[in-house]
Amino acid sequence: MSTERRAPLDRRRVADTALRLLNEVGLEGLTLRAIARELDVKAPALYWHFKDKQALLDEMATEMYRRMVAVTRLDPAGTWQDGLRTASGGLRTALLGYRDGARVYSGSRFTGIDHAPEQETYLHVMTEAGFTLAQAAQAGMTTNAYTIGFVIEEQGVEPLPGQRREGYDVDERARMLADFPLSAAAGRELFTDYDRQFEEGLELVITGVAARYKIT
Repeated sequence: MSTERRAPLDRRRVADTALRLLNEVGLEGLTLRAIARELDVKAPALYWHFKDKQALLDEMATEMYRRMVAVTRLDPAGTWQDGLRTASGGLRTALLGYRDGARVYSGSRFTGIDHAPEQETYLHVMTEAGFTLAQAAQAGMTTNAYTIGFVIEEQGVEPLPGQRREGYDVDERARMLADFPLSAAAGRELFTDYDRQFEEGLELVITGVAARYKIT
């Protein structure tokens, strides 16, 4: 038995194991039984730490966030636009690190207050720029929703970097839509170069925030 498997079982260790297993089996295959088997324990042992799978997903999402802010920090002296770019780009990178990462993160809640320092910095930057607290919260929620939704769609095509699902061959798509030339050509815009797509979409959101609240 490995040293890792002899380590005491706690929430952090279970979540870490679940995140590693997620890349192998995806969200659909991530069961408490499979995680218990990986940890070399009986499934009921996990219920001492998590009452159900959603509680585990909440902890997994929280761990994703912890890892994200460990390498991506907002600049308190930066512009509000750069704050949104940093937060959204960091979140996308974090979610792409796991198969079905965006689906795990979506709808989950943080299990502690790990998010509070970065949220406080974000709200400070936004309110100093002239946003009301309500406007700052709405702008953050909107860009967050854009990022999660974008990555869900991105991972629907490419579950892992370099891995593309069957049915998303843009050349084959173009041949099938030969009678609809604009739609055929749009395939390369829709299903390739996700970095460019994400950045362009984020700029649309930021421009919309500025126009809506009349803040430059």
